Amino acid sequence: MDTLAQLRAGQLSGITRLDLACGLTEFPREIFDLADSLEVLNLSGNALRSLPDDLHRLTRLRVLFCSDNLFTELPACLGQCAALTMIGFKANAIENVPGAALPPLLRWLILTDNRLTSLPTELGERPHLQKLMLAGNRLQRLPASLSRCHRLELIRIAANQLTELPEWLLTLPSLTWLAYAGNPLETEADAAALEATASISWSGLSLEKKLGEGASGVIYQALWEQTRHVAVKLYKGEMTSDGSPLHEMNACITAGLHPNLIRVEGRIVDHPQQTAGLVMQLIDPSYRNLAGLPSLASCTRDVYADDTRFSAGVALRIASGIASVAEHLHRQGITHGDLYAHNILWNEHGDCLLGDFGAASFHATADSLESRALQRIEVRAFGVLLGELLARIDSGLSEDQRVALEDLQQRCCQLDVLARPGFSEVVRELNGF
Repeated sequence: MDTLAQLRAGQLSGITRLDLACGLTEFPREIFDLADSLEVLNLSGNALRSLPDDLHRLTRLRVLFCSDNLFTELPACLGQCAALTMIGFKANAIENVPGAALPPLLRWLILTDNRLTSLPTELGERPHLQKLMLAGNRLQRLPASLSRCHRLELIRIAANQLTELPEWLLTLPSLTWLAYAGNPLETEADAAALEATASISWSGLSLEKKLGEGASGVIYQALWEQTRHVAVKLYKGEMTSDGSPLHEMNACITAGLHPNLIRVEGRIVDHPQQTAGLVMQLIDPSYRNLAGLPSLASCTRDVYADDTRFSAGVALRIASGIASVAEHLHRQGITHGDLYAHNILWNEHGDCLLGDFGAASFHATADSLESRALQRIEVRAFGVLLGELLARIDSGLSEDQRVALEDLQQRCCQLDVLARPGFSEVVRELNGF
């Protein structure tokens, strides 16, 4: 973290990224001294209410974070920043987004946990828009102009006031990761989930060590009733970028049992701070994440270690396992919403587990155009994953097999949503290898 004193002393000349969190109530004008180099500006965690009208003087600025401040309106000056592609204003008090506040090259917009009731038509006039984070607002509808955003791949609209999913949303050719839990449109399965699982008292759990941390919570190893080691996930708060932790718990519970799912033992009750949590199967330490989270540059694509390679057998085992568990979830009326390599644990044999249900949503189990489209949006996510696996196979795949798998990958990702195969067909084809 940089300091305001360093900035004012001229000690940060030439930096490309500046992080300032020091109770700021006004934008430090000294930031303009960095205009020749500054590309990423992070002013999250301050008490800012406005930005200067001449912000466009930061001609190289590509990324701006202003989360956890006091903004009530997205500043119009952002629209004049010619190079700005990513904007993050999570957890403010924003009620209004002027169309003029949206820069021409906008690719990634984060407005999670604000007070929005509507969005401007101009949002659909940003052709580079790829990632849109709107969970935890008061939206009753989305602007129809978004139907023109043919590059939009990820959208989070959980915990709003939507009574239906617009038809155009389900036909977007690139849409791949969709989360809409916690809206009035969802089925009653969500609310009923808590009644279907065991309650586990906090007093019976002894936390031992932290295993990991994600957007929605922290995972610990724990001893349950002094006899059994388990994993405990404690959720961080009421709202994440994906949606509400309560809906994540409901989806985990409703998902049921499958060899490629982490088993849920029950939900935690009687936590002294009323923290929501789940007790789950403890995963063998030989499992690791298949990839890392998307970066600022990759936007919607996971980042793999440079040396990540697979044999054909391991890659196909991973692909088959994930297709099988996705088919299982769809039969339960659940879309995972975040089917990504970074949410997959795997070992050297190709055994794999799909985790993190933070973006999961419920849909009707009866076949309909809507449920079919929702499922095939997720099929595209699998197609992306399959392509990433294929690109990293270093042995054991014949030319005919590669051609057949590449054909399957392309059909999963084709632009016509309803023309994509369902997971039952995908599973059958993968079982043929």
